[in-house]
Amino acid sequence: MRDWLPESLLAHSGLIAWMAIISAITFIISIVLIPIVISRLPANYFQPHYRHALQANKGIGASLITLSKNILGLVLVIAGFLMFFIPGQGILTMLIGLGLMNFPGKYSMERKLASRPAVLKSMNWIRSKAGVEPLLHPDHED
Repeated sequence: MRDWLPESLLAHSGLIAWMAIISAITFIISIVLIPIVISRLPANYFQPHYRHALQANKGIGASLITLSKNILGLVLVIAGFLMFFIPGQGILTMLIGLGLMNFPGKYSMERKLASRPAVLKSMNWIRSKAGVEPLLHPDHED
């Protein structure tokens, strides 16, 4: 009954190798980019008025960038899902993919996540190491 497992793995060894490579690259990129992204966020990033000002600046170039980010994000989400079944950083890859994508409710999900004390404390620790002012709490009133 278990004889199919080695043959199945051998039959898809090329796919497994590519997923392992993508996993390693995603992991390394996340270790490098996450602190950079967190330290470059404006302190008021999670404030509602910041998001409204950001959405007002749209043009053709911005639309193409958004489309590219969404496609890359979708590829990473799919790759992360596949990594649940083969070796890899599945959850991390999916989170990076979701972070790149635009979808309804994403900003409220980010705000809810950032309002958790442990998450906000961790992000602000990274920002303090970079010498940047801390992020404002999402519920902070100006």
